[in-house]
Amino acid sequence: MKYLVSALLALSASWLSACAVVGPDFVRPDSPLGPDWYETEHARYETTADQQSLWWQALGDPVLDDLVDLAHRQNNSLKIAGLRVLESRAQLGIASGNRYPQSQAAVGDIAALRASENAANTAAGDLSFTQYSVGAGASWEIDFWGKFARGIEAADAAFLASVAGYDQVMILVTAQVSGTYVAIRTLEEQLRITNENIAIQQRSYDIVNVQFENGSTSELDVLQARTLLMSTRASVPALQTQLSQARHALSALLGIPSADLGDLLNTTAPIPKIPQHLAVGLPADLLRRRPDVRQAEYFAMAQNARVGLARSNLYPSFSLSGSVGLVAAGGTSTTRSGESGFGQLFDTDSLTYSFGPSFVWPFLNYDRLKNSVRVQDARLQQSLIAYRETVLQAAREVEDAIAALDGAIQQEELLLATVVNAQRSAQVAMLRFNEGFADYQRVLNAQQALFAQQGRYVTVRSNVVSSFISLYLALGGGWQVRLDANLVDEETRDALNERTDWGDLIDATEAESSMATPDTTTISETPR
Repeated sequence: MKYLVSALLALSASWLSACAVVGPDFVRPDSPLGPDWYETEHARYETTADQQSLWWQALGDPVLDDLVDLAHRQNNSLKIAGLRVLESRAQLGIASGNRYPQSQAAVGDIAALRASENAANTAAGDLSFTQYSVGAGASWEIDFWGKFARGIEAADAAFLASVAGYDQVMILVTAQVSGTYVAIRTLEEQLRITNENIAIQQRSYDIVNVQFENGSTSELDVLQARTLLMSTRASVPALQTQLSQARHALSALLGIPSADLGDLLNTTAPIPKIPQHLAVGLPADLLRRRPDVRQAEYFAMAQNARVGLARSNLYPSFSLSGSVGLVAAGGTSTTRSGESGFGQLFDTDSLTYSFGPSFVWPFLNYDRLKNSVRVQDARLQQSLIAYRETVLQAAREVEDAIAALDGAIQQEELLLATVVNAQRSAQVAMLRFNEGFADYQRVLNAQQALFAQQGRYVTVRSNVVSSFISLYLALGGGWQVRLDANLVDEETRDALNERTDWGDLIDATEAESSMATPDTTTISETPR
């Protein structure tokens, strides 16, 4: 027995030393963009990644800062994304467990048996007896071709992809909260301007009505003044409805009831302004910092490992199996020692064991197995092309956002001058009407133009900030907050631990996720 075990251990060692991981090794795909992929007229934008991590703070609005911080802690989509990271980490633990004996079990049974009296070669003795057994067994399929190593590699990449997915949700939530907040401030500004124009038009109506009563103007002027006033007033309910809806959207993003939003937005504030000296860098490798680009890369990494896993099924699998136990049986009469079968179960003579290697080679299934490899290889090529497409779309989004921001800034400067001229025009038109040098139609035209230009100016001011937000969303800025945050809040952690024994897996997952950065290729060497 001693020599048999030694021989099998030596054989196992030689097998393990001969193991080779089959399938292609992952090679990080090259970016389809060159070092100067962005248009030359945009080269004036320069920055570092650190300046992107808290980009919303550049708007200088403390209320917005508080809202973003609250969303990072309470947004439900972000909580779900954090739980998906936990899920993928547990899946990685399952894959890692395949490195050890895959089957380990303690067994025991009691069976009442009876042999046939008419069966040939029935041994003399009791035909009815009870058999007792207890023991343990284990089976270990040696990772000769790297099947389990590829499985760990795939699960590891899936874990990294889930972390990138969490980052993607974080930057989307940040951008949505910022954009909704800007929309709220824009609607508040539009309401303020509308009420100002209502006051101006009310004064004009009062003046022309008095003149009509005195017989110095026609009823047509009164009717036109009243029409303009009522038309402007009619826009207030629509703006108030949009404002309420924007506040409801913000409360949903924050994960709180709408009634609780009042304390956060209890005062009006102007539309945030972007920094005067805008710095946005575009090095060639910056797009890899986008979570969706990283996620596409990790998907390709996981699929690459699945090709090797499928290919390993073409070769024989080698296993070591063993069991040890105690077996005893007793019939209607007592045994030689006068004890029952159960009483002898724990005698040394009841010992039984088996140990040895085995192999399985499905050599008649090559067409099916080869086609399984081809399926995985086709999916790998799809994921590599999807990565290239993700990078190209990311570059397009960045350039679109820059173009939109440049255009909105230029338009804002022009419309500011337009509003100043429209205000002066309305004042002069009213003055000349009161002095009798112009008819009231000139006043109406001037007031209509003023209201329209002020509305356009507010809209373009909002577009400037929205384009600023879109740019940092396109650049993937803001995910870095995850490095100093918890994936799972305390309430969720308590709920999980109350239902299930999570051990230290939650803490380990948060520690490992903090290691997942744009420069991470794999963390499978981390102890499981």
